Amino acid sequence: QVHLVESGGGLVQPGGSLRLSCVASGVTFSNQAVSWFRQAPAKEREFVAGISRDAYKIEYGDSMKGRVTISRDSAKNTVYLQMNSLRPEDTAIYYCAATFALIRFSVYRREGDFGSWGQGTQVTVSS
Repeated sequence: QVHLVESGGGLVQPGGSLRLSCVASGVTFSNQAVSWFRQAPAKEREFVAGISRDAYKIEYGDSMKGRVTISRDSAKNTVYLQMNSLRPEDTAIYYCAATFALIRFSVYRREGDFGSWGQGTQVTVSS
């Protein structure tokens, strides 16, 4: 059973930065592809960024492309999401999700691809 815990959210002013962390346990992390999603109030959950199991491939969603960087540290079983130039419309709960990846360069973008989710971390961008 994969257990994911996000952290790093909070209140930040427009233009500010945050780094979210997703720590995994209960799994061979090097076999897992991981993605970040977000869900704003009254909106559907959307893909933000994804990274293949050994960081061989990375993909970004359109909403934050150019302002976010996803990375992973397998020694720490952690995936990071560095977010810069934050805007009020980035306010949402951010979730990480993990799935077993047979192929090293697979990145997953759909919610249904994932069986394991964290509890989410709130990001609020406001002055």
